Amino acid sequence: MKISLKDEEKLIVRKIKDGTVIDHIPAGRALVVLKVLGITGQEGNIIALVMNVESKKLGKKDIIKIEGRELKSDEVNKIALIAPNATINIIKDYRVVKKMKVQIPDVIEGLISCVNPNCISNQPREPIKSRLKVISREPLILQCEYCGRYIKYSEVLEQLLGKRS
Repeated sequence: MKISLKDEEKLIVRKIKDGTVIDHIPAGRALVVLKVLGITGQEGNIIALVMNVESKKLGKKDIIKIEGRELKSDEVNKIALIAPNATINIIKDYRVVKKMKVQIPDVIEGLISCVNPNCISNQPREPIKSRLKVISREPLILQCEYCGRYIKYSEVLEQLLGKRS
């Protein structure tokens, strides 16, 4: 079989039989997405990670393919906070059976904590979950519905990566 130069320039990552493809991740954020999902590579799943690929929409992008795993809704919500333009493709028997664009919900409940240690949502005796209203999607700014404190993207990222208790 003769391979043309045009074919050689194409990115070759094999198709997955069953699993998830996360596409349109901003360039350089794929490793953060993997960490937030708790994927270390030791789970036994085949994972393909492509970074800084040319993209018509983003200029450059990252792509993650995870064989044998379908993401849960809270995982998709975490991805939305890190990569708000990402698309999730669910693959079954080598075919896309579901395609969705991630969306940051208007209110985020229980996923991210308020950064104010005195907020009622952080008190161990109070049986309430944090409720954060999205003030801005780009740049990401959230506001606690209980105490009014603003939470910036960097603080959200710290929590998702587990750098904060």
